[in-house]
Amino acid sequence: MTPEIRPAKAADAAAIAAIWNKIIVETTVTFTTIEKTPEAVAEDIAARQAAGQGYLVASDGVQLLGLACYGPFRGGPGYRFAMEHTIYLSEAAKGQGLGRQLMTALEDHARAAGHSCLIGAVSGENTAAQAFHSRMGYAEVGRLPRVGHKFGRFLDMVLMQKLL
Repeated sequence: MTPEIRPAKAADAAAIAAIWNKIIVETTVTFTTIEKTPEAVAEDIAARQAAGQGYLVASDGVQLLGLACYGPFRGGPGYRFAMEHTIYLSEAAKGQGLGRQLMTALEDHARAAGHSCLIGAVSGENTAAQAFHSRMGYAEVGRLPRVGHKFGRFLDMVLMQKLL
């Protein structure tokens, strides 16, 4: 079955939190150590959608396979056309082209909303995500040494950007 990509709903919040929390707890893909609650995810979905920002999920009709969302890169009106995105897949969904489908749908949403670019802030240790972004047409535009800290060590961040 081809996965369905659709706007996230409050009913997806627990499944989104489960995907995100596994990444938070087990990896340096994200630098945060604070797990997501379903309530906070539901509020985030509502807030982003009310602001016209994309929050998409992929589902096989039985389970949620991934999420992709974007929000402002920085605060203030001068940055209103630059968005930072997040994309995460469940372990079961990796390596099947779903990341490409979700990213393409998110880019289409951002383009239709009038945004000029999407920016990914990728962990320096996450070479798979860096390669994925490169394949999707993102260019490395900056590297910030030692800006993150997790699991007792400092981590670099790689900024990758795609002009829409």
